[in-house]
Amino acid sequence: MEQSLIKDLQNIVGQQYTLTDRESLAVYGYDSTPELESLPGAVLLPGTAEEVSRIMRLCHAAGISVTPRGSGTNLSGGSLSVNRGVVVQTSRLNRLLEIDEENLTATMEPGLITSALHREVEARGLFYPPDPGSMNISTMGGNVAENSGGLRGLKYGVTADYVMGLETILADGELLRTGGKVVKDVAGYSLNPLLVSSEGTLGFFTGITVKLIPKPQGKITMLAHFPVLQDAALAVSAIIAAKVIPATLEFLDKVTIKCVEEYARVGLPLDVDAVLLIEVDGHPAVIAEEAAAVAEICTKHRCSFFQTAKDADEALKLAAARRTALSALARLKPTTILEDATVPRSCIAAMLKVIQDSARKHNVTIGTFGHAGDGNLHPTCLTDERDQDEIKRAHTAFAEIFDAAIAMGGTITGEHGVGIAKKKYLPKLVGESGIRVMRGIKQAFDPKGILNPGKVF
Repeated sequence: MEQSLIKDLQNIVGQQYTLTDRESLAVYGYDSTPELESLPGAVLLPGTAEEVSRIMRLCHAAGISVTPRGSGTNLSGGSLSVNRGVVVQTSRLNRLLEIDEENLTATMEPGLITSALHREVEARGLFYPPDPGSMNISTMGGNVAENSGGLRGLKYGVTADYVMGLETILADGELLRTGGKVVKDVAGYSLNPLLVSSEGTLGFFTGITVKLIPKPQGKITMLAHFPVLQDAALAVSAIIAAKVIPATLEFLDKVTIKCVEEYARVGLPLDVDAVLLIEVDGHPAVIAEEAAAVAEICTKHRCSFFQTAKDADEALKLAAARRTALSALARLKPTTILEDATVPRSCIAAMLKVIQDSARKHNVTIGTFGHAGDGNLHPTCLTDERDQDEIKRAHTAFAEIFDAAIAMGGTITGEHGVGIAKKKYLPKLVGESGIRVMRGIKQAFDPKGILNPGKVF
């Protein structure tokens, strides 16, 4: 990158917030996606929206690419600069600007850590439901860019269901305001949903307003043990068919259970094929009825043991079993390929069989966990990227898994985004017309193609 451009960027954010030495750039040369590494030309840490706007104007004029980045927890390569461009990191844009209890909204900058928002609103008796597994380190800007979900997605939905307003810096540096605090707004095209999940390719978020709801009065946490994996999958479908919508309905298979128990020592059974972590919340009388219905359904589907947390500490312990799944699996091999094939809930049992069959067929180790209640499964391959033959077999297995998900009416990603890692699968999902429309949208927002290039398409 030319020194004159670096000097101009330093004039915007300050020399201490302009990183160009190789050691610093190496830190931003990867995210949480395995097998991908790409050093940026410079990293900037702006402190205001105005600085972001000036950065965009300068890079737009110079034809330099800009990649927005939060905490780097992305799992599809979306926060990597692919052509030695500028990475703009949001850690200094981290303020919670307002909690509006009259309108039930919260407004923040993009670098705010997700769990920090949870703590602040819950202290006021309010609730922001989306809870991605990385919530203790992921940022709200990244959550919006990827439309993050989480364990509570079944009952409460995903990030897009809560974004009411955005302030977005466009590729040329202009500010675009969409939405706001109003509950109803049908003036013109609905741009908020378009910007949510755009993976940093359409604009740079500098302000986010989200909807809050009242905090649930109570909750009951349960763990069901299943000797046979397919019984667990069928129990998930039966719970939904019975019109019981838990806040959390999570699945762990035998491989994952063993890894979690060795890692966290939370008392998981090692002699079963699967467990379901189930949580119902709401009014105490209602959740008591729902918990009883869940227990009955699990029993009918050959659950060998049904555990109800006796207090809040035990509930947290059970929930930790699911939240530590990725960390536990990652300990076994140097490379962990975490995917998120998503299917209609009625197809969960069939999807689990495909995952198991593909793992056996290609002789790879895949542990599966995930949000079974909304059909979002996380088949996770434990491998070593230095073993090129094994890596090839792993990717062949995942190609079969994605093909099966599409054939079942599902999708190639429910949470992680397309980014770099999955863009080769997107045409098969959306078709030529879908790609054409998406390219047209990208062209309208970013005619020079400088915003997070090399992603999605």
